[in-house]
Amino acid sequence: MKQIRRNSRSGFTLLEILLVVIIIGMLVGVAVVNLAPKVGESKITATRDQIHNYESALDLYQLDNGILPSTEQGLQALVAMPSGTPAPGNWKGPYLKPPIIKKDQWNRDFKYVSPGVHNTSSYDIYSAGPDGQEGNEDDIGNWQ
Repeated sequence: MKQIRRNSRSGFTLLEILLVVIIIGMLVGVAVVNLAPKVGESKITATRDQIHNYESALDLYQLDNGILPSTEQGLQALVAMPSGTPAPGNWKGPYLKPPIIKKDQWNRDFKYVSPGVHNTSSYDIYSAGPDGQEGNEDDIGNWQ
């Protein structure tokens, strides 16, 4: 009986595997470089959306009570009846669903000031933005 001999090689060489790994690494690197700015933009957009949610809740609070929460009462007045002055006369909260005061996209508290510095006839709600420093160009507020 005659034995058949195969001359074809099977599998990949180490060099071929290394080339494929290098090419995949380069593709991933290009994708990360192109997507990194989008992550920052999406955090800013999500922070603006949360500020709009707080504005809507504060509008309802003001409709029910005829006043806005003070700076000291803060956004917490939207989820629990505030104490102190000004006392809400007709609190029907919580005004947020779920009744949670969320943090901004950088895991910091939103700031609430009433009357506002920028909106002197109402209130300011803002995030200190990516750098966490208040008063910089990257602050995200309801006056923008």
